Amino acid sequence: MKLASLKSGRDGQLVVVSKDLTRASLVAEIAPTLQAALDSWADSAPKLQAASDALEAETRDGFAFDQTAVASPLPRAYQWVDGSAYLYHVELVRKARGAEMPPSFLHDPLMYQGGSDSFLGPRDDIALASEDYGIDLEAEVSVITDDVPMGVTPAAAAKHIKLVMLVNDVSLRNLIPAELAKGFGFFHAKPSSAFSPVAVTPDELGEAWQDSKLHLSLHAKINGKWLGSPNAGEDMNFSLAELVAHAAKTRPLVAGTIVGSGTVSNRKAGTGSCCLAEVRTIETIETGSPKTPFLKFGDRVSIEMLDTNGETIFGTIDQKVVSYRAPQE
Repeated sequence: MKLASLKSGRDGQLVVVSKDLTRASLVAEIAPTLQAALDSWADSAPKLQAASDALEAETRDGFAFDQTAVASPLPRAYQWVDGSAYLYHVELVRKARGAEMPPSFLHDPLMYQGGSDSFLGPRDDIALASEDYGIDLEAEVSVITDDVPMGVTPAAAAKHIKLVMLVNDVSLRNLIPAELAKGFGFFHAKPSSAFSPVAVTPDELGEAWQDSKLHLSLHAKINGKWLGSPNAGEDMNFSLAELVAHAAKTRPLVAGTIVGSGTVSNRKAGTGSCCLAEVRTIETIETGSPKTPFLKFGDRVSIEMLDTNGETIFGTIDQKVVSYRAPQE
């Protein structure tokens, strides 16, 4: 089953979407928004699946699905936490500044709590005040949960993963060092993220979804030029279920919580990168200094994942970086 939120009000208008992303159908009689569906998932999920099946069988009214007309599946969420499951990425970044990776990182996941009150749509511009911030993309996999009890085990946490999405976790690299030096974590360095046009149930992913990992390549491009296609299921030190369990260690997670994987990264040569910071880190290690610039106004970022038949699964995150214009007072 694939779900999306048409742009409408603060929380969007829920639709079921055909497998090939060409058709959609309103499901207000089941749930007006994705958050409402998640709040009563045990009741709403079977009804949404039936609506999805009927749309696929062309026995339910539908309309042409337009990826430019949707918000992120959850236009805002009660919680957005992002992990760093690909330790090769962590190793590279630390190596560039001459720091070793602490042994604790092998069993204690890195995680931060991001802003979740204003996500960008998958085709919305990334509007920022200055190129000097060091604008970067981060292509990741993320999941949405139902209500998760505090202290849940990873095995139990896997059962609470209800939907899977892609995410562009926009990062402002030049603001990160000063913020981390304060000892309180990210704030200004992590503006609004954007999620894929559709969210899909894990069963929709077939054999690619194993052990709460998505074993397919994640494709990232800048201005149409290939940046990387690492496999999201490889070199992943912590599964998404383990990250959900980690987030729920000392608190319950409410329905609609989004948990991210962190930047997808592979050790294998030739797979490229899913963020510019990693590209610049490799350049620094190899030549002593970075050569690739961060994103500039006018640059376009594309993030997508294809199935084994070469068809898009989640739709495409396709965003242009633009100069922010403050409203007139």
